[in-house]
Amino acid sequence: MTYFEEIHRQSAIKHRTGTDWQGIDPEFAARLRTQNRFQTGLDIAKYTSKIMRADMDAYDADPAAYTQSLGCWHGFIGQQKMISIKKHFGTTKGRYLYLSGWMIAALRSEFGPLPDQSMHEKTSVPALIEELYTFLRQADARELGGLFRDLDAARGAGDEAAAATAQQAIDNHETHVVPIIADIDAGFGNAEATYLLARKMIEAGACALQIENQVSDEKQCGHQDGKVTVPHEDFLQKIRAIRYAFLELGVPEGIIVARTDSLGAGLTKQIAFTRQPGDLGDKYNSFLDCETVDGVGEPGDVLINRDGSLVRPKRLPSNLFQFRPGTGEDRCVLDCITALQNGADLLWIETEKPHVEQIAGMVDRIREVCPKAKLVYNNSPSFNWTLNFRQQVYDAWEAEGRDLSMYERDQLMSQHYDDSELAQEADEKIRTFQRDGAQRAGIFHHLITLPTYHTAALSTDNLAKRYFGEEGMLGYVKQVQREEIRQGIACVKHQNMAGSDIGDDHKEAFAGEAALKASGDNNTMNQFAA
Repeated sequence: MTYFEEIHRQSAIKHRTGTDWQGIDPEFAARLRTQNRFQTGLDIAKYTSKIMRADMDAYDADPAAYTQSLGCWHGFIGQQKMISIKKHFGTTKGRYLYLSGWMIAALRSEFGPLPDQSMHEKTSVPALIEELYTFLRQADARELGGLFRDLDAARGAGDEAAAATAQQAIDNHETHVVPIIADIDAGFGNAEATYLLARKMIEAGACALQIENQVSDEKQCGHQDGKVTVPHEDFLQKIRAIRYAFLELGVPEGIIVARTDSLGAGLTKQIAFTRQPGDLGDKYNSFLDCETVDGVGEPGDVLINRDGSLVRPKRLPSNLFQFRPGTGEDRCVLDCITALQNGADLLWIETEKPHVEQIAGMVDRIREVCPKAKLVYNNSPSFNWTLNFRQQVYDAWEAEGRDLSMYERDQLMSQHYDDSELAQEADEKIRTFQRDGAQRAGIFHHLITLPTYHTAALSTDNLAKRYFGEEGMLGYVKQVQREEIRQGIACVKHQNMAGSDIGDDHKEAFAGEAALKASGDNNTMNQFAA
């Protein structure tokens, strides 16, 4: 519905009341509706799931059409990302937000900073989804408010062409509301707990939920040791629970991202149930590290029948069983195929390093069974990108027989190498990693889980050093405010960003000439008008 059509719709509503709504302006009502096109989180989930499905189809047609996102831990962070994307690229197409469970644990828990072990309040996950969309919708209202002021100014000046341009901009306004891929960890409990939390997350607006195959009560960060996986049937129960939640809430296009941590997980808590040789449980158990036993074993042994012989799975004092070394990739491939065959839409393979060919080797095997398999990949700050890629170039050059006498492989992080040919080639591989991963390794979506955790720490460290040091106030003005002004950062007008001008528009509509507005001559934000 166009802005003009919405005005007429609101006028008809007022007309039906006769003379009872004399102080109500249909055009202002139309503006409120235009500024808030999404009435509920489910409206958002339905809208964004269609966007993400279309992007997945576009990627299938052309792997160059991959998508990206950055992790968020606060609504303001997500809002500023989308405002910046629209400012620099003119559109939010192909850019999402990622809700990181790690950042909720570290930054949003009432317990204070926590490790990524599902110890934070699970209610904080849907709460952050709702917060993110509240801020994104406010970004819409702020931007449209500026367009309405342009329209009013053009009308006041009698400039019909400018008024038509402003109205066209209103009708063609692109929302800041984009898909959020939200981390549900390992489901925070059993399948019923997963279903209940998934419902809350979808109701808050999430169109894509990412779940991992770790044991819920033993969950670890994907880039730390001690990870424990569950048998496939346990994981598939949770995938089905999430799908039912999407279907119940009327979001059949909802996306499930099935994450496997098997590459770095050497432990399991359970021996899988099996009905017959070669079934899924038997395949899971085939990866267990076992030793043969004589007779019927010792008291307290757990024994399984493998190819007609009794074997003893190696069990740790923690009562966990371990997998055979070197089986990680095989387990990942089986995890991914099984998840896709049972309702998952996208895959997430957690790796120990960013290496295109390592990822591609697994994806090639998965695609032999599931040709349209696509990945979400964590471009994690847990990786030392500089060292990893310099070592990858070093190894490639060594295989080619090149002279490496000027380099020490274990010292390649040193600034001494920053201007070297090897470092430059490594930086180019980092620059093209996302493109190369999309083309070669089936990566549909690239995300960085914790970017603003690190940027906040870095910028705060620099500001503290300058402000509390010799520079004093110049440390803030020169490094922050002056750059905000010169780079056109909207937050330099922080009152406007916090909704002051939106509030003034409302006051004027509610009170007319009696409105006490904040945006008068004495508002210091006017100093930034130029």
